[in-house]
Amino acid sequence: MPRPAPPAHPRPHHRTVDAPAGRLHLVEQGTGPLVLLVHGFPETWYSWRHQLPALAAAGYRAVALDVRGYGRSSKPSAIEEYRMRALVADNVAVVRALGEETAVIVGHDWGSNIAAVSALLHPEVFRAVGLLSVPYTPPGGPRPSDVFARMGGDQEFYVSYFQEPGRAEAEIEPDVRGWLAGFYAALSGDTMPGPQEPDPHFVSAGATLRDRFPADRLPSWLTEAELDHCAGEFERTGLTGALNRYRNMDRDWEDLAGLDGAPLTQPSLFVGGALDASTVWMADALDAYPATLPALVSSHILDGCGHWLQQERPEELNRLLTSWLAAVFRPMPRR
Repeated sequence: MPRPAPPAHPRPHHRTVDAPAGRLHLVEQGTGPLVLLVHGFPETWYSWRHQLPALAAAGYRAVALDVRGYGRSSKPSAIEEYRMRALVADNVAVVRALGEETAVIVGHDWGSNIAAVSALLHPEVFRAVGLLSVPYTPPGGPRPSDVFARMGGDQEFYVSYFQEPGRAEAEIEPDVRGWLAGFYAALSGDTMPGPQEPDPHFVSAGATLRDRFPADRLPSWLTEAELDHCAGEFERTGLTGALNRYRNMDRDWEDLAGLDGAPLTQPSLFVGGALDASTVWMADALDAYPATLPALVSSHILDGCGHWLQQERPEELNRLLTSWLAAVFRPMPRR
């Protein structure tokens, strides 16, 4: 017998589902083909608040999750529980729990990496993949910790700074709201430090990451009430679960060694910000897309935009997403 259609959710609907993490919190809106939205650091499902209604209006079942360690989802205590393969297993479990066989997956920041590996490991589940801010790079290459150690010279790259358990937490958690405001501002197109100011991705000896954040500058896309919501989630949960993702990069390198150089063959999309360091530093990855993303539908760099694409340019991004999704689901021409 055909499976009954899922109930319509004209407004955002919160629910939890069982997953390898334990419990995953989801927010869904609309009916139609499933589009799974995966956030990055330091965010929650809430970073997709502008995309959920737009995708629902375009005829999709849009679902934004709290990745394990964030928001209302479970927070395993062991660092290794945040390795990439575990997060991919969570995504597969979400699709199954929603009664679906396949989904399109779209990720931002860390979510871009998670979406890419989900599509790489489970092409039978994830029929297309959208990558925001962080370009796709196939598994392989040098050990990540070695690469990051060489990046800063006499300074420390932020990913290296995040490695030691408790170190970044000690900086962030005495003033979560203030730290988040500074971090968002440091990577936003309208408030990020200028080229003559210290780069907020690096830490000087004996200093903290926060020392380089813009002072008293809230990005134009973020209201005080929205910042309150974001801060409230992290004040309740702490940052350890979120930071543990960074602490598994060498494990991921080992776990995925058998996929060195593997391309993503599903229909794909990339959108980056012209002012985002992720786009600038990884220009070689964009140049390699004919080989690494052979089914790339379109790639876009948004002028004047920083790292927080869904929130800095929600209307523009929504148009790009819905146009790409229409191409993904367009019927194949008859021969």
